[in-house]
Amino acid sequence: SVLPEELPMILTVFLSLGAWRIAHSNVLLRRPGVIEALGAATVLCTDKTGTLTQNRMTVARLCCGGVDHLVTGLPTPLPGDVERLLRAAKLASPTAPNDPMEQAIVALSAERGIVADGSGPCLREYPLSPTLLAVTRAYEQGSGHVLFCKGAPEALASLCALSADEHAALSKQVEALAQAGLRVLAVGQADVGAQLPDVPSAVRFSLLGLLAFLDPLRPEVPQAVADCRRAGVRVLMITGDYPATALAIAGQAGLDVTHGVLSGPEMAALSDESLRERVAHVSVFARMVPEQKLRLVKALKDLGAIAAMTGDGVNDAPALKAAHIGISMGKRGTDVAREASALVLADDNFASIVAAMRLGRRIFDNLRKAVAYTFAIHVPIAGLSLLSPLLGWPLILLPSHIAVLEMIIDPSCGLIFEGSAEEAHIMDRPPRPVGQSMVTGRVLLLSIVQGFLVLLGCVAAYYLAAQRGYPAERLRAMVFSTLVFSNLGLIVVSRSWTESALRTLWKGGAVLWTLILGTMGLGLLVLQVPFLQRLFSLSALPLSDALWALSLATLSVIWFEPVKLIWRRRLREMTVT
Repeated sequence: SVLPEELPMILTVFLSLGAWRIAHSNVLLRRPGVIEALGAATVLCTDKTGTLTQNRMTVARLCCGGVDHLVTGLPTPLPGDVERLLRAAKLASPTAPNDPMEQAIVALSAERGIVADGSGPCLREYPLSPTLLAVTRAYEQGSGHVLFCKGAPEALASLCALSADEHAALSKQVEALAQAGLRVLAVGQADVGAQLPDVPSAVRFSLLGLLAFLDPLRPEVPQAVADCRRAGVRVLMITGDYPATALAIAGQAGLDVTHGVLSGPEMAALSDESLRERVAHVSVFARMVPEQKLRLVKALKDLGAIAAMTGDGVNDAPALKAAHIGISMGKRGTDVAREASALVLADDNFASIVAAMRLGRRIFDNLRKAVAYTFAIHVPIAGLSLLSPLLGWPLILLPSHIAVLEMIIDPSCGLIFEGSAEEAHIMDRPPRPVGQSMVTGRVLLLSIVQGFLVLLGCVAAYYLAAQRGYPAERLRAMVFSTLVFSNLGLIVVSRSWTESALRTLWKGGAVLWTLILGTMGLGLLVLQVPFLQRLFSLSALPLSDALWALSLATLSVIWFEPVKLIWRRRLREMTVT
């Protein structure tokens, strides 16, 4: 009776049901223990495309010769330079692409009747690399070959060897498109001889123009970012986009853009100490390659942050593994990324991460309340078991009584507290300090005080019955009834540390009411059926004695209600610290 043997069961039930609840938010837990970390996360590093945005790319503008054409306003047939740009972009893309931007190019080409007849199959593809953010595809043309390239504007600018004036004009045009929140690709073409080059940089390309893509922000993202800000969680956006595009999207999402953007090349030039100084303030990271995510995670950890990191590629695996909470994409993520992560987003949606963090805080809060209740109720059980032989009382609690109490305690710990609603302030408080014990000094003190006062109520019931000269069976029935009523009251008042017991009872749900009514019904049977009276060594309890037991039980737990009003702020902190 002294040992709270329910603790292993509590942990098992909470983690299992917690994983089930979080799965309903489209987040799959690969390691249930990460539930605890969700409530302690201080920084959330997220990709932009497909996570903050809808990943539904459409070509919005085509820019040729310095002229900006809206796709919706293009005539039919297309102007020659526009058709040449779109045809080159299609030839620089796979026939059946998976990338959303390439899919948008192919879709627009099909809509406008752009075909690649006469080009033949692609002979060679030069993939994207950290040194050249562009993809090039080679085709046979007559006795020679032609290369079609699409990629970052700065990459095409280097391949085309633009003059200073041409480079300035291109940068100005790209900046204007990026500030509108559009993703920008440049397209180039180069004619080569019979021998294909080893690398695209060995050939001088001609710049054909720019394609600007629209990828709308998910409508639920701004609210999710605002929830993170209130909860004391920094949101960092990591993208391979142009810096101005990244800033525009970050501003729409509600991220802090006051400190500008840090690009991948700038990060590469920074020392570890300088990087930590920038990371402490900057929230937008652009032109990032997967390897730089790992360096970012290390910088955040050096600053003492608890970092969650999203990723989907094979090269993201080291960063996902290094982060406290690695989050991979379920739709577009690779198997390697999923294996390295602790969470998998089934819908690749940023809002689902925030929903999982909210649930993580709720689960940990309720777990702490369940453990506190378990400690509290074992104080009177242990106290009555020890006081009887120490003070020469008749034996109050028999093994059968403790078995009945455990039938109430176990479902309360495992189901009622687990199903308790979240506290109203759950996302208006800072993250829980990392490494903090589940049972802090204040939580343990609260449990002991609650249990001690319930014990006093039971002792008062004993003395009241003893003064009236009740026999041992009736005396035992009075004390046991007081303990059962106190147990039910303790459950009701402890389900929330900020809301009133009446409100908690009203929102209790079927499980709580089933437990209360089932306990009351079983109590009536035990106290009224002669066979059960003999089995539990109890006697019938008159209504007056039952009311005395209920009154003493109520007094032993009701004191927590005014404490909630007076110490509401401190009790809120106790759900964190």
